[in-house]
Amino acid sequence: MGTSEAVLHVLSGAAPPLHYMGSCFEKSNSLLFSTNHVNSRMEKDYACTRIKYSRTLRSCKRFYAIHSVDSIYRRGNLNGREESSSCKCRQTENISESIAEEGNGKWINGISNVADVQNFEAARPLKNENGGLVSSRDLATAGTTSKTLREVGIDSIEDEAWNLLRASMVYYCGNPVGTIAANDSSDSNTLNYDQVFIRDFIPSGIAFLLKGEYDIVRNFILHTLQLQSWEKTIDCHSPGQGLMPASFKVRTVPLDGDESATEEVLDPDFGEAAIGRVAPVDSGLWWIILLRAYGKCSGDLSVQERVDVQTGIKMILKLCLTDGFDMFPTLLVTDGSCMIDRRMGIHGHPLEIQALFYSALLCAREMLAPEEGSVDLIRALNNRLVALSFHIREYYWIDMKKLNEIYRYKTEEYSYDAVNKFNIYPDQIPPWLVEWMPNKGGYLIGNLQPAHMDFRFFSLGNLWSIISSLATTDQSHAILDLFEAKWADLVADMPLKICYPALEGQEWRIITGSDPKNTPWSYHNAGSWPTLLWQLTVASIKMKRPWIAENAVKIAERHISRDKWPEYYDTKRARFIGKQARLFQTWSIAGYLVAKLLLANPNAANILVNLEDSELVSAFSCMLSANPRRKRSRKGLKQSYII
Repeated sequence: MGTSEAVLHVLSGAAPPLHYMGSCFEKSNSLLFSTNHVNSRMEKDYACTRIKYSRTLRSCKRFYAIHSVDSIYRRGNLNGREESSSCKCRQTENISESIAEEGNGKWINGISNVADVQNFEAARPLKNENGGLVSSRDLATAGTTSKTLREVGIDSIEDEAWNLLRASMVYYCGNPVGTIAANDSSDSNTLNYDQVFIRDFIPSGIAFLLKGEYDIVRNFILHTLQLQSWEKTIDCHSPGQGLMPASFKVRTVPLDGDESATEEVLDPDFGEAAIGRVAPVDSGLWWIILLRAYGKCSGDLSVQERVDVQTGIKMILKLCLTDGFDMFPTLLVTDGSCMIDRRMGIHGHPLEIQALFYSALLCAREMLAPEEGSVDLIRALNNRLVALSFHIREYYWIDMKKLNEIYRYKTEEYSYDAVNKFNIYPDQIPPWLVEWMPNKGGYLIGNLQPAHMDFRFFSLGNLWSIISSLATTDQSHAILDLFEAKWADLVADMPLKICYPALEGQEWRIITGSDPKNTPWSYHNAGSWPTLLWQLTVASIKMKRPWIAENAVKIAERHISRDKWPEYYDTKRARFIGKQARLFQTWSIAGYLVAKLLLANPNAANILVNLEDSELVSAFSCMLSANPRRKRSRKGLKQSYII
């Protein structure tokens, strides 16, 4: 197949084992089917699962078995020899050993045992309807959300949000496996908003974890893992092993030859059906981050210890760590490969991907089982972490001091001792930045390539750099300082700007291709996305400045429910619901709920936070003390880092 077949766990209803014998001779792309027989001879809960393998397989027989909830499904021998079903599963292709029967992991209400903390003495008040923050009074302690937020009607907003989130749940074989992107019954043109997107489900999954509802997250993790090994093509080209889909959909179709039965189909989209046909780079990174959060919150580490899950982690890492032509430790990606999934001039090394990449590497290193086969992978992972952190912190950071340095850059420098290593021309500094940059504060720029710095501020990349500790402590505080200083620009009437400022005029026409959806101050072009609220909350709690998130939540609560939970808002101050925004957008709903849950229990944010690694700090300090601008000797270098 050209792809690794991970062990498939199907979570069916509690039913006696049901066996099914079949043969195959398939030439079509891979599809995963769950056949649900509903005629009078069988109970509705009985299910039979089969897999159509890729066109590279030949005629073979398979033996199927479905057991009760949490039992293990195992595919039979592909070489024509029938293999009986058991409660042990075999890793095919790359892993031959059996994994032990899944243990009963200790399921803990992840945050129920955390000691309660006191309420804030006071929350920082908003200046006014049109202004920024005015109070600099520190809160007495980082704790639950202030009583000032508990205004009339707020509890009903939370209840409404939970009802809407649960109404968006998608079921497969009777078990919840995710949430659809949007659930607007008034819009008949659903496009792909009725699918389960990996990136969109992350805030939903976190909300369910914080609520103590773990099953849906567990099911999502295991089912999307099975989709990873599918072989998908775009014009006869197959993407690399380890790629996770952008989304999937559960389809119910009649079973061939039996009109009284139906089968449920998990149909993934790796980008071959998306606008622009771009494969998602961030899906696998988000999957690893959610997997770690699940283990830390539920206490159930048996999922991440499974052989198929360990294999899935390694496949994602190998795909991301593969050597190529790029000279930088950052991931080289195309436009549209992340949350900004349309042409917006972020091709190259966008900050959002680098921050998620760094976080996923740290999460994966924490979860990888120590074994001989992982030694080289962990070594490559550690080397990449050091190089990536140095590269981002040193070259992506911008504040008034760095801006003055760039303004005086010399160009066309050659050799190892060059100061202007990327040949950045000072004329690239945009006029808006000169006026916009505050004296106190800074941020990580959106992109860096030879002779090109994208000076736009991207919220997700900067917030996740704080959460993952990709930014230093000082840089993290400076980013939050920027939020406070530029509150009217970045938060305004609805949190939170996806980027700032918008591309306008000729620049918009050239960079976006005159995209009618990404018009200035709309959608990805500096539109405001309520879902980013939860990431602002995690970053604020991590840096012990939760009042920033509290004030943003307070703004959102003014009219997000009344506006029917839009996908995004338009205009510079986010005063209008987006022209093409979907209503009842699930990750807008989930983002609000996660923010509220985390402010109510700040300690729970630890399931998402990556603390700075002491070894990385030491290596980073050594690289700085060695002065990267001086010429390096090639002979005496024991261990090289790409910087």
